[in-house]
Amino acid sequence: MNTIIKCIVLASLCLIIGKTQAQDTLQKNQAELRIERLIQFKDSITQHEKASLKSEVETIHKRFEKGEITKLQADTLKQEMAEKRALNIENRLSIVDSQIALIKRNPEYYAAKQAIDTNFVISIGQKKIMSFAKDSTPKYDIRTSNKLLFAIGFNNTIMDSQSLEDSPYEIGGSGFVELGWIWSTRVLKNSNFMRVNYGLAFQWNKLTIKDNQYFVENGKETALETYPLNLKKSKFRTTSLVVPVHFEFGPSKLKDYGDRIRYFNDNQFKIGLGGFAGLNLSTVQKLKYEVDGNSQKEKIRSDFNTNSLVYGISGYVGVGDFSIYAKYNLNTVFKNQDVDQRNVSLGLRWALD
Repeated sequence: MNTIIKCIVLASLCLIIGKTQAQDTLQKNQAELRIERLIQFKDSITQHEKASLKSEVETIHKRFEKGEITKLQADTLKQEMAEKRALNIENRLSIVDSQIALIKRNPEYYAAKQAIDTNFVISIGQKKIMSFAKDSTPKYDIRTSNKLLFAIGFNNTIMDSQSLEDSPYEIGGSGFVELGWIWSTRVLKNSNFMRVNYGLAFQWNKLTIKDNQYFVENGKETALETYPLNLKKSKFRTTSLVVPVHFEFGPSKLKDYGDRIRYFNDNQFKIGLGGFAGLNLSTVQKLKYEVDGNSQKEKIRSDFNTNSLVYGISGYVGVGDFSIYAKYNLNTVFKNQDVDQRNVSLGLRWALD
């Protein structure tokens, strides 16, 4: 019995010592990792301040060329900007050096307070079998963000030699909806003035047909014909999956947090120009009428000789998340028609973080 107790005590001591040594090793590794990242951050500080100085000097030079300031004033401003950026580098590097010195003296500080949050570790003695860790060290600069895209508005078609006033579709009753997810990537390294937005979106284009008409497939052609009964509703809808791409231009606000920088477009003017391309997924015609006083609904799913490939140009202008949005399909709605029809839409667009 005494032998069993001694073995249990000895095994417990081994586990405690092994666990303590593993924690010390983990803290050391975390401290070293943090120091490496801070050293890399020092390089990015110098690069960022130099890039900002270059941009400021170019702005001053342009003011001099336009005659807004004299050469003496330009040289003075350049000197002031250079001194400011040099002082920024000195102060910011000093802060980082102090953080490095603190971590070197207190490696356990980083394990308790800083970036790596080890949620779960499986180990035997000093040997770590498995770990799940989250690195919460902020990234210095994030060039790509993502947003929810939603747009809604009016839709109709443009026909050759025919104005919208003569359209066979209701202007107020016809509409579109667009829903998707987009990514926004900064094009320039040290400026957020130009971004490229791209993603995936569903487009629903609906046409409400006037004058008791509906679409009929006649072989390879699709044409409007008068319905034999009195139609209460006659709607035609296409659903497409597209890839929208826009180059977006507009100012941003830069915020420097010391260990990271972020650009914000909140309440800032923007304009986007680009287009979209994709596939038509489905086509549906909905009819509503009465037979002997009873309301009847009919939903017809067919190809209707619509074009499978959809593509067009689009653009928007607005402030912050909100903008006015317009798109125009370069592809015709139907194939093999005497008069080509192309969807045109105007509405409101939201890109929500």
